[in-house]
Amino acid sequence: MESERGIESYNNSNSSEPILEDPEEDFEGGMSVEEFIQHLKDMGKKGLQDEYNAIKFRGADGTFEVSRLRANQSKNRYTDVPCYDRTRVKLSLIDDDPNSDYINGNYVNGYKQRNAFISTQGPLPKTFNDFWRCVWENNCCVIVMTTKTMERRCTKCGQYWPLNEETSCDFGQFNVHNNGVEEHKDWIITSLVVNDTKTGITREISHLQFTSWPDYGVPLSAIAMLDFRDKVREYQSNATKSMGSLWNGHILGPPIVVHCSAGIGRTGTFITLDISIQRLETTGRIDIKRTVEKIRRERAYSIQVPDQYVFCYLALLEYALCKQLLRDVDLSGFNESESELEE
Repeated sequence: MESERGIESYNNSNSSEPILEDPEEDFEGGMSVEEFIQHLKDMGKKGLQDEYNAIKFRGADGTFEVSRLRANQSKNRYTDVPCYDRTRVKLSLIDDDPNSDYINGNYVNGYKQRNAFISTQGPLPKTFNDFWRCVWENNCCVIVMTTKTMERRCTKCGQYWPLNEETSCDFGQFNVHNNGVEEHKDWIITSLVVNDTKTGITREISHLQFTSWPDYGVPLSAIAMLDFRDKVREYQSNATKSMGSLWNGHILGPPIVVHCSAGIGRTGTFITLDISIQRLETTGRIDIKRTVEKIRRERAYSIQVPDQYVFCYLALLEYALCKQLLRDVDLSGFNESESELEE
């Protein structure tokens, strides 16, 4: 990237970066592809739903004191979706206000990558400025959105970026300009140019919105989501490479911001798939259960309902078939129970 675009201002670490578990320790063991298929056959859909419920009923693995402060309660989209204190994203303070560092978002480790993601809620109008501070202060190049702004006549996320080409919006100290929109069958890619008006520094950020998640339940096929995930990785890789020597952090780049509405259901599903695919590509091993457990220790309640958990299993199966890691699999009798729909 050209230096006049301000990339020299990137930081490769955060002073507020939380201490997460060693990402290397989460990926020992696991199943081979053959063992994974056998596990699918043995468990069936009902068995996988029970496996998820066993994880869910263990409850939270941390405190939520900052989320529940009176000053921060209105910054939470849902009262029952707070964020852990231990892994929360801490923004820089504004005018020494101790409550100005809060956003409902957590760092989540990726596959052998500390703080690979920022898992957050769909921004509210009153948190638009904080959202862009979060993106800027964490040097993020890619934003992944897995919801529409409206679903079932309910607001799922605020319009925190300029929707139309060649329009701009101001969010606090940041001016965000829509530099172009690409509409595809299952996703929309918007090129944004963000200017910090206090410093004059400008950065390019890619906004990728997945639009094919149905209003109810989960997609019938994971192919679109798998292709979308590949596109996200392509944009993240290109952005990281373009930084050149100005980026000396992890080889996969700064955190990817991922959100849906609450920042736990579809967000947790996307992150689970990304981690699982990277692990499968690197080691040939799969362990969705342990991956979900890990994510839930960093972003509470990730993977919201049993069907999302089952979807992760079937998506990995589709991925393995697409990559010719196995031949056709007979899962007759797998769908014997009724599915639960996402709230």
